[in-house]
Amino acid sequence: MNAAPESGYAWARLMVSLALMTFGGAGMYALSVVLPQVQADFGVDRAAASLPYTLTMVGFGIGGILMGRLADRFGVMVPLMIGAVGLGLGFMVSGWAGSLWAFALAQGLLLGLLGTSATFAPLVADTALWFDRRRGIALAICMSGNYVAGAAWPPVIQHFTETAGWRATYVGIGIFCLLTMLPLALVYRRRPPLAAAVPVPPGGAAAIAQPQPAERPLGMSPGALQGLLCIAGVACCVAMSMPQVHIVAYCTDLGFGPARGAQMLSLMLGMGIVSRLASGWIADRIGGLRTLLLGSLLQGVALIAFLFADGVVSLYLVSAMFGLFQGGIVPSYPLIVREYFSPAEAGARMGTVLMATLLGMALGGWLSGAIFDWTGSYRAAFVNGIGWNLLNLAICGFLLMRVRRLGLRLGAAGAA
Repeated sequence: MNAAPESGYAWARLMVSLALMTFGGAGMYALSVVLPQVQADFGVDRAAASLPYTLTMVGFGIGGILMGRLADRFGVMVPLMIGAVGLGLGFMVSGWAGSLWAFALAQGLLLGLLGTSATFAPLVADTALWFDRRRGIALAICMSGNYVAGAAWPPVIQHFTETAGWRATYVGIGIFCLLTMLPLALVYRRRPPLAAAVPVPPGGAAAIAQPQPAERPLGMSPGALQGLLCIAGVACCVAMSMPQVHIVAYCTDLGFGPARGAQMLSLMLGMGIVSRLASGWIADRIGGLRTLLLGSLLQGVALIAFLFADGVVSLYLVSAMFGLFQGGIVPSYPLIVREYFSPAEAGARMGTVLMATLLGMALGGWLSGAIFDWTGSYRAAFVNGIGWNLLNLAICGFLLMRVRRLGLRLGAAGAA
């Protein structure tokens, strides 16, 4: 089979990446569903019960850098094999844990650091090297696996938690990951073609942007630009994590039950799939920075809407709106990295920026639980998320101002 960029093989490989990211995404969403049961089982408060999620996301973020470097050096198959074993053992050890700390360590080290991280940054970087003209939509499809996981796993986990308990459910997921992911990892024995490493103009084939010297992207040092992207990633994902991590607990507190919350989480992340695909199409035309700004602005609108939604119907509607608005935010970051940094550093740089988004999810997941414990309500947690979202908007605005000042074009729409 032809292994050139944009070939049939490239698209088939992308579909396997989508499946692997979907399976690996169980490590991100399982605890959000079983959070009330874990809290009751270990007899702790909401902030303490949220700590394992925080450690999972911290491990996920740090592991993204490690796995990205392994992918750059040895190819993506190596981190994927490690990830399959990490996920399998992580779920099983978590299900057998006798204390909250044992549970939290298994979540952070096995599920986060060695498991789910291998099915995120390495697959994103690999996809970026197999596509040029349609890189935006290809990245969106790949990263949709994260949201397919969010749509598919919560109702499955909720069903088995109700019928068999959360511990047995965790062990079952671990066995499933081992049996499915190890064989699929063998697909990645073939390395990306050298032609895929040729830089592509910002905005995709639809736009021919002015050249960007890799040593001074946007007139800044690479470290400075990456630092700003990392801060932006933390900020947007602190805001994003409030509904994603706590919607099940929020519905339980309102008296609607955890099953309703799991359905809302599934709906939210299902709409995120639509958002990611649409944002990929948009990004191929207007570039990553504008797409990031648009997604951040719409996410802020949805967070404000949560402040006024306290009924079942209104929460379903706002959850769907939130998923539809924010799904394109995180895929914008790897696209920006490929637009302004050397492709030879794709795995490490994408891993670092994506680590920042995951640290934002980790911080936001814990902080929202802590704010709930302090105030007895999630209203202040939503306000906190809105504040972090404003910081992300400010950074996006600053970077776009630099584009305008340097006279660069971002996409088919013309000058910024």
